[in-house]
Amino acid sequence: MNRSSTFYEKLTIGMLLAAAAGGLDAYSYLEHGEVFAGLQTGNLILLGIHLGQFKWEQTVQYVVSILFFAIGTIIVRWFQKHERLLKRNAFSIDECVLMYEISLIVLVALFSKILPNTLVTGMLSLTASAQLQHFRKLNGGPFTSLMMTGNIRTAAESMYDALIEKNQTAWRKGLDTLSIIGSFVGGALISGSLTGILGSFTIIFSGTALFAIILIRYTDIKNKSLR
Repeated sequence: MNRSSTFYEKLTIGMLLAAAAGGLDAYSYLEHGEVFAGLQTGNLILLGIHLGQFKWEQTVQYVVSILFFAIGTIIVRWFQKHERLLKRNAFSIDECVLMYEISLIVLVALFSKILPNTLVTGMLSLTASAQLQHFRKLNGGPFTSLMMTGNIRTAAESMYDALIEKNQTAWRKGLDTLSIIGSFVGGALISGSLTGILGSFTIIFSGTALFAIILIRYTDIKNKSLR
């Protein structure tokens, strides 16, 4: 696959990434000790709360998640700086990051029942950090599929600019950002609904959303080759 710098900035791709991220955090929180895979601000707050309540044993899981998130960021950053190593195969760094995420998700789905919660949440944090580190643009602008605080601010600012300042380009930016927020909530909703049915296999929802991106990319390349 040849890399397209703009393909992964499309709204559809951003929505799938956000849905996967929302599902990932909902799953890790509900199934693995109320620890977030991607929302490290939440983990820091919970870490502080448990430290303040002298619940030392429970703080370990938050520390592990934070450390694995940092390690995951470093791993992906290294590959970004050495992208030429990936040019020996048929996949771009974008597809490699997606397959890396999917592989970790499959491992969690298969072995989460026999592995310690701390290790499972650590693996999920590796997944989340890879996504946050690599996919950072939407329609040419800054973007995050994991942390919605900034997206809520962007949506509110864009709506003000569109309604009050009559800035027509702000409409699209605001609606796109709202779509990302809605997808994140939707992913969390689906994950939360499925945990009672699928249990540890609920994480496959996030993997499916990421795999859909690869399929869309493959279809896009195939269609272009037929023109």
